[in-house]
Amino acid sequence: MNTSHRVARLREVLKARNLDAAIIFNFENQYYFSGLKAITYSRPMILVVEENKQSLIIPKVEENHAKEKTDVDSLYIYQEVRNSSGESTDYKALFNDVLSKLNDNSKVGIEYSSLPTDFTMSLQSQGFEIEDIQQDVVDLRSIKSEEEIEAIKTSGDLVSGALKNTLENSSIKASEVDIDYFGNQFLFDEISKKFTNSTLDYFVMSPSGIERTNMPHVFSNTRKLEEGDIIIHSRQVGLNGYRAECERTYFVGEPSEKQKEVFDVMLRAHNAALDFIKVGVTAKEVDEAALRVIREAGLEKYVSHRTGHGIGIGQHEEPYLRFDNDLELKAGMVFCIEPGIYVPGVGGFRHSDTVVLREDGTEIITEYPRELEQLIF
Repeated sequence: MNTSHRVARLREVLKARNLDAAIIFNFENQYYFSGLKAITYSRPMILVVEENKQSLIIPKVEENHAKEKTDVDSLYIYQEVRNSSGESTDYKALFNDVLSKLNDNSKVGIEYSSLPTDFTMSLQSQGFEIEDIQQDVVDLRSIKSEEEIEAIKTSGDLVSGALKNTLENSSIKASEVDIDYFGNQFLFDEISKKFTNSTLDYFVMSPSGIERTNMPHVFSNTRKLEEGDIIIHSRQVGLNGYRAECERTYFVGEPSEKQKEVFDVMLRAHNAALDFIKVGVTAKEVDEAALRVIREAGLEKYVSHRTGHGIGIGQHEEPYLRFDNDLELKAGMVFCIEPGIYVPGVGGFRHSDTVVLREDGTEIITEYPRELEQLIF
């Protein structure tokens, strides 16, 4: 991904708010602006963007990676081993070194919910005025470029194929982790054949049975599927940093009459949100479109989460489709639509699809049958 235009947009924010620099600590935002995505962030990394300069404070272990992936102007490297070269072993000292090059009484933008308190206190003790730019960054990230959308659409094809391979290889006596294997192997094969030099990250869970499907977020385990089981198979696939999600509720064997009833309500709520979401409506109106169906069926008390969330670099990212969000949706936003119903003694029910908002309509970029008749194996 070309990050130069993103940095340019961030600099427009700095100029509009009369800020001298932005300090980016959130790892997803660092990737968005720099192109560098580390495997782990146990070692602090800090990106500082000024009007005419970018600086990146990183551990020695990431030096070559940063040189390959970023075009920052200055790398500040800290060591973790004893050495005689005089290189710094203190990332806070390097942070202060970067700050010392700013003008006195500079104003800097920080992400209030991400920058650690000790860094914030250091800024204040040195006389810098701070302002929160977190929402500005959210706004930048929420409108995807065509390059980002194409990456998400590719992930949409992959996640749909992986879901298909898991569902259609599910059988009694196979475990949750057994059925996950089929979708995983599909991903490994497809990406190794078709996407040279690409990186893959993925998330999968397949809670099965009445009790486990009533827990919306649980890892797959070795529980074996039984006749009549309900399963919520949930997948996200990230190719080269950009993600899509697809989920289906399905059955191994015939569902009960009550399960059929609740499934029907969930599906109608899901379709209602998919049909309603478009440019110009608000986030809370999308949530209400799904909830109205569930409420009219008398099942609202079994709803425990929002109707959907943004997706892109993050597994869940703003904007969120929930009752208290007045945001007007815009072209270029990407969402997962996933209203869920969780009924004790009956099971959990949730489909999810990823959609891209366009000026001329909403594009669903994940695809697998949604009707009950096609989800009994």
